[in-house]
This record gives sequence, C-alpha cells and structure tokens, in this order.
Amino acid sequence: MRNVFYKGLLLTVWFMLAMAPALKAQDRGFLMERMEKDLEELNRQLKEAEEDLREFADRRLDFEVSRQIPVEFLNEYVPPVRYSEVASRLKKIENKVPLVHNKRVHAFVQYFCQKGRTYSRGVLSRKNLYFPIFEKYLKAHGMPEELKYLAVVESGLKPQAMSRVGAAGLWQFMPSTGKVYGLKYDYFRDERMDPEKSTVAACKHLKTLYKTFGDWELAIAAYNCGRGNVRRAIRRSGYKRNFWDIYRYLPRETRSYLPQFVAITYMFEYADEHNLVTRNRRNAIPADTLLFSQFVNLKSLSELTEVPIEDIRLMNPEIKYDALPGNYKGYSLRFPKAHAQVFREKRQKIMAVAGQKDKRKIMEKAKRTPWSVYGRDMIYHRVRRGDVLGRIALRYRVRLSDLRRWNNLRGNLIRVGQRLRIYSRSSKYLSKRRKSRRTPQNIPYSKTHWVKRGDTLWSIAKLYKGLTVQKLKRLNGLVGNRIKPGQKLRIG
Repeated sequence: MRNVFYKGLLLTVWFMLAMAPALKAQDRGFLMERMEKDLEELNRQLKEAEEDLREFADRRLDFEVSRQIPVEFLNEYVPPVRYSEVASRLKKIENKVPLVHNKRVHAFVQYFCQKGRTYSRGVLSRKNLYFPIFEKYLKAHGMPEELKYLAVVESGLKPQAMSRVGAAGLWQFMPSTGKVYGLKYDYFRDERMDPEKSTVAACKHLKTLYKTFGDWELAIAAYNCGRGNVRRAIRRSGYKRNFWDIYRYLPRETRSYLPQFVAITYMFEYADEHNLVTRNRRNAIPADTLLFSQFVNLKSLSELTEVPIEDIRLMNPEIKYDALPGNYKGYSLRFPKAHAQVFREKRQKIMAVAGQKDKRKIMEKAKRTPWSVYGRDMIYHRVRRGDVLGRIALRYRVRLSDLRRWNNLRGNLIRVGQRLRIYSRSSKYLSKRRKSRRTPQNIPYSKTHWVKRGDTLWSIAKLYKGLTVQKLKRLNGLVGNRIKPGQKLRIG
C-alpha cells in the first residue's frame, strides 16, 4: 500500500516539475506549500489504515487459533509424513484387511497426521469409551479386529451422530437397515445409537457383506454404498474383484471411503510417532444395569441419586428425551456401578418421584409429535382401486407425511392390493366407522347417486341394499366400468 502511494506521489511531482518553467515564481511557491500539506495528510491517513489492518488481522488470527488449536499445541512439533516410511509401517500392521498404500491413501494420512490434528486428537480421546466394545463383539463373531476403525470413519466415535440422509449412530445405520438387524426406533429411543446393540448389528452386516464378496475391501466398500453399487462397479470393470481395479466405477464418496479407513488405521497405530498427544482421554464409567417397566424421568432420577445427568446420557446415548415410557418391559438402563446399590435400596422412594414427575406433559408431547407412533394402535389398510394416499390419510386422520414415513414411501404412488401400515390414535372409533361404512343402506327416495372422486361401481354397489354392479350397468346403460366424478347414476 505504501509503495503504491509513493509511486503516485513521484508521478505527480514529476508532472509539476515538467510544468514548472511555464509557471510564475509565486504560483510555484504556493504549489509546493500545498503539496507539503497534502503529503502530511496522506501520510497520517496511511498510518491509520495500516494500524487498522494490522489490528483486524491480529483479531482474526486470535479467533481462528482459539477456535481450532488448543493453546498448549500452538508451538508443538509436527513430524514429517514420509511416503516410504508410511508404506513400510502399514506393511507391519497389516492383518486380514489389506492396507494398500498409494497417493490417495497418503493424502489422507497427511491430513490426519498434520492438517487435521485437532480432529485426530478428538477421536483418540474417545477410543477408550468404545473400542473395548468393538473388540469384544468383533472377536465373538470371528472378524478382524481392525474393522473397529470403520466406526471412526463413519461417525468420528460420536454415538449420536446423524447424517443428512438419516443414518445414525456409531455405525451410521439407516432406519430400514437397522430394522433388518433388530434395532428398534421410536419417539423415546433409537437403538442405532446404542453402542452395544449397534455394534452387534454392524458385525452381522459386515459378515453378510464378506460372505457376498469374499473380500474385506469390497465388503467395506459395500458397507458404504450398498451391495448393488459394488456389483455394478464389478460388472462395469469387466468383472474384476479388487477394490482398486473397480475404483473408478464406484460412487464418488466410496472412492475415498477405503483410503480414509487405511489412513485412520495408520493414525491410531502410530499416533505417538506423530506426536498426537491426547491430554483429556475419556474412559468408560464402570456400569451396572437397572431394569424398568414403568415411566422414568431421568433428570429426576439423576437429582435423587446424585448422579450427573451427563453420565447417564453418556452411558445411554440411545435415549433421546431423558425419559423412558411405561410400555418398555424390563428395559435395561446402564447406570454408574458406584450408585446402583444406593438406588436399589431406595428404589420405592425414588420411583415415587421419578416415576411421576412431568409424566403427563412428556407423554402428551410424545403423542402430538409428527411421525411418533407412541400411544397409537397399528392397523393395516389394503389399497383398493381408486384409492389415493391423501384420501387414505384423511380417512384415518393422520398426516400425509407420517403415512409416507411409516411405509417408506417417497412420493404418492401406491398400487392396488398394497398393504399400508397406519398408526391410529383411536382404532376403536375407526373400526366402528369402517363397520358402519360396510353396512349397506336403503336406496334413497331420489334413487340417484352422484359419483365422487375415488368411487367405483363396486364401491357404490356395496353402499346400497339390493344393488349390484350388473344392475348399475343396466340402469345406466354402461358397457364398461368407467365412471367419472360428478356423474349422476340411477341406483333404483
């Protein structure tokens, strides 16, 4: 900025000197005096601008440093990430899952060991909470222990992580896949976020994928993008069955999925060599289980037992709203072992309060929440000719969006004979309503029926005593079954 200013000033002086012979002495004196004053003013403004810029830069630097890097790590030593060294180290730790090293993998290794050190320290600090669980169930299912690092790629070891497409938990299960492996999901709980149950489900899913492809790299790729996409990539590659051979035919996200897995594995195994020190490492709280078959307000339970609510949440991340409803039979709540015996001794007194506090308020909120099925009875509706999704939703007094969600529908397309799952607040009323609709009524005095949207000859014939489809056709001179809304039909 200062250089630009002085260049402009020199150009102006040169121009004035060139014009000097044409000016009178008095004019030249006045001009030089004016230039000196302007120069002082410009110098003052330039200094102020430079001070403002420096202050702004300092403020921004302080903000970014405080937000991204802890103070104790500002001047830390960051070891270099050498290509040949990483390759030899990966060969040393390779077990059943191949740990291929190439430029794509190395780029992620550099990120996790150098640029993304804050993220790496975060996941390293949480490994003692969940790795013992992963190792226990992977061993029980006879699977490679290094598969535990997949959960780091999926969720960053955050049990309540939720993706933009609806996958949740440490292993990022979609609701439909979670149901296949027995993970329950309702207003009060989401077992995809349960560390133990979701890990068992992940082991079963990965084992199924390995049986399908016979290769751990392809199984890992399929865990991310599904079996169909991997099969398609194999077919397009000329039926090659190696991840790196089908690499360019896989979805974009999956191409970076396995390289991230290899890089994360390296970072965890060689964290000390890269000076990735974690000062606030979290350890699992020794736990006991308490069984509940009635409503429990967990905040009230926390106060009465003097257990921090944060500890209860940490041990039970699948519970979404700090409460358990009364319809869970023998629900196992993980509880700090040091306080479990105290609760058992005073259970009756504690539950007299924790079992009633805000119960009505929480239950009413659960019933009113969109998509919630709590307090509702499940019934089935079989789609008939002329049915549309909007009319079905109106008939059963449910939201159209809820009806789609309960039946995994993306749009409004339904087919004749399809069974729709409906959760109704008043199934008794609906059953009476359906019975009343099924009971034929006497033909009215006008002996006419105005066709409404969704009506068919069969449904109209069922409405009136002694009326059949053949009789309707004969009375109205119809050849086929086609009728339209607003049409007037004779029914007697």
